[in-house]
Amino acid sequence: MNQPSTPNQQSDRPKQTAAHHEHAPEGIAISPRAALVGVFVVALLAIVLAVIGILSRIHTDKVLARTTDELAPPTVIALPAKRGGTMTSFVLPGNLTAYTDSPIYARTNGYLLHWYYDIGAHVKKGALLAVISTPEIDQQLQQARADLATAQANAQIAKIQAERYSKLVEKNAVSRQDTDTFVSQAAATAAAVRSAQANVQRLTELQSFERVYAPFDGVVTARNVDTGQLIDQGATTELFHMQALQTLRVYTNVPQMYSQSARVGETVSLTFPEHPGETYQGKLVRTANAIDPTSRTLLVEVDVENRKGELMPGALAQMHFKVPAGTPSYIVPVSALIFRREGLQVAKLVDGNKAHLVHVTIGEDDGATVQIVSGISDADKVIQDPPDSLIEGETVTPENSDHTPAEGGI
Repeated sequence: MNQPSTPNQQSDRPKQTAAHHEHAPEGIAISPRAALVGVFVVALLAIVLAVIGILSRIHTDKVLARTTDELAPPTVIALPAKRGGTMTSFVLPGNLTAYTDSPIYARTNGYLLHWYYDIGAHVKKGALLAVISTPEIDQQLQQARADLATAQANAQIAKIQAERYSKLVEKNAVSRQDTDTFVSQAAATAAAVRSAQANVQRLTELQSFERVYAPFDGVVTARNVDTGQLIDQGATTELFHMQALQTLRVYTNVPQMYSQSARVGETVSLTFPEHPGETYQGKLVRTANAIDPTSRTLLVEVDVENRKGELMPGALAQMHFKVPAGTPSYIVPVSALIFRREGLQVAKLVDGNKAHLVHVTIGEDDGATVQIVSGISDADKVIQDPPDSLIEGETVTPENSDHTPAEGGI
């Protein structure tokens, strides 16, 4: 039988209950070790995520770099050049120049009084082109002539005195010292006369430069002064520019391989775009007799008659040179040509994926295709439509193509 609890027992029960409630939170608290483990797990997870992100970015960069490298080389089509017919001639560009080309400057100072010929005027040698007013020179010349007259008078008196004393000294009528003095004065005044004469001659020459004459038969191609303009002597202001156009010179550079065929006396045909259908005949008159080590070409001069005045200096001529029989040629599209300051070039494919730029000489050109007479051979593959930025030794990506070189009428 359960005995009733005493008051003391009843009073102890609430205390135990209260104590139980006070220590309950301490029973469920996280220990320091567990907290450290949790922090470590979170940090490890963050590091793993960071490493994954970094590796992913590195992989992406490698893929991008590989893709960029693969796409960087330009894709080109390289085809063998079509063998052309046997070469009988080749064409080179030539610069047409006047046979004599001279700027005309003033040789004295002054003001332009008058000019007589304008641009385009045909003048003969010795024709008066202009007159320059030089009042200072005129006054200096008058003064020099007066000084010459004074010197001549003094010289005449000194000569008479010297002759007189020379005769008297023979008779011992005058002293030898006085005689020597007058003889010396005569020699000095004679030298002063020669000096004054030279000064007069110098100023006379300067005065003659007041009048500007044509130095040769030709055409006035420039007039750079006008009436009243101040003229300074020397090569500061060009008064006129003249060119002799009866015969014109044409200069061009012949490739080294054809230099032996450029013989003095050979007739060369010339054509000009402004004279379609017309052919002019020139004569090869001289060569440089030396190969230019930079371009490996021979400079030649061809003279062409121009008495009718149809040709003008400064024009571009197409010069047709004959070559030895049996010279092979190749046909390539015009688009394969590279025009740069180094000269006319084409790009060949070497080592399977490298571009090699070579200088070429062209023959006939029909607009779509061009005839190559030097620079390539049967074994070469010519890059069609090369990029403008293509450089020597650049890596390219050859594209397999069944295209054939463009057919032309050459």
